[in-house]
Amino acid sequence: QVQLVESGGGLVQAGGSLRLSCVASGQLFSFYTVGWFHQAPGKEREFVAVYRRTGGYTDYADSVKGRFTISRDNAKNTVYLQMNGLKVEDTGVYFCGAMVGASSGRYWSDYDYWGQGTQVTVSS
Repeated sequence: QVQLVESGGGLVQAGGSLRLSCVASGQLFSFYTVGWFHQAPGKEREFVAVYRRTGGYTDYADSVKGRFTISRDNAKNTVYLQMNGLKVEDTGVYFCGAMVGASSGRYWSDYDYWGQGTQVTVSS
């Protein structure tokens, strides 16, 4: 069982930066693939980035490539999302998820555990 708690959201102007954190409770964090998803108002949860549990493999949605960076610190049971060059359309709730399977991690149904989300608002 894993519990995830996100933090780091807030209000920022377009072009600004934020770093989101997601701390996991429980053991064996390094055995999980972890990912970030974004849910804009009135829309479904969409894939942002994933960090696989082995090999340091990462993957990003096209909309955030070159702007966002996912990283993890297994010693701290934490996954981060560095968001630079924020746009108004990045506004929404950001969720982190953890999965034990071998799926791609690009789909919310791949994940076994979710945090409660953190709100990001980007103003123009």
